[in-house]
Amino acid sequence: MDFDLGARLRSLREQHGLSQRELAKRAGVTNGTISAIEQNRTSPAVGSLKKVLDGFPIALSEFFANDFSSHRKIFFQASELTPITEGNIEYKQIGRDLTGKALQVLHEHYAPGADTGRTLLSHQGEEAGVVVKGRLEVTVGSERKILKAGDAFYFESHRPHRFRCVGEEDAIVISACTPPSF
Repeated sequence: MDFDLGARLRSLREQHGLSQRELAKRAGVTNGTISAIEQNRTSPAVGSLKKVLDGFPIALSEFFANDFSSHRKIFFQASELTPITEGNIEYKQIGRDLTGKALQVLHEHYAPGADTGRTLLSHQGEEAGVVVKGRLEVTVGSERKILKAGDAFYFESHRPHRFRCVGEEDAIVISACTPPSF
């Protein structure tokens, strides 16, 4: 059986909402020690591992017996969003692996003039979003509307659709799609 001590420690730390720095401070070790363990660059002695686990606190037996990887991350900082696309249109997804998930949530950023293309998009599911900043032209089938901050959209994704930033400022949108389409 392969045992990934580093991944297990990282999962436990994330489950408790701790940064590497915070865990290191609680455990009385260096930030580099936590980083090296999590990256499996070092295999700590039992005493050293016990000292790190005291930062939670959790017993050695519980650390080896429990499956911490089953805990799903709930909160994400801006820097933890997963980039899907880059350039004039940037999509950042909440979460990394959406396998088995029914919902995809995106932070969308459109530069002035950015357009999803003349060929309209179409796929199964539903989409909804709220414009947070700027103006976004949304085309769904034969309907077209320019939305501004605070305006929203909701449609069945099998209907051909397109998004285009209009105006001189970037458009920011928070959207959801089910099932995930990227």
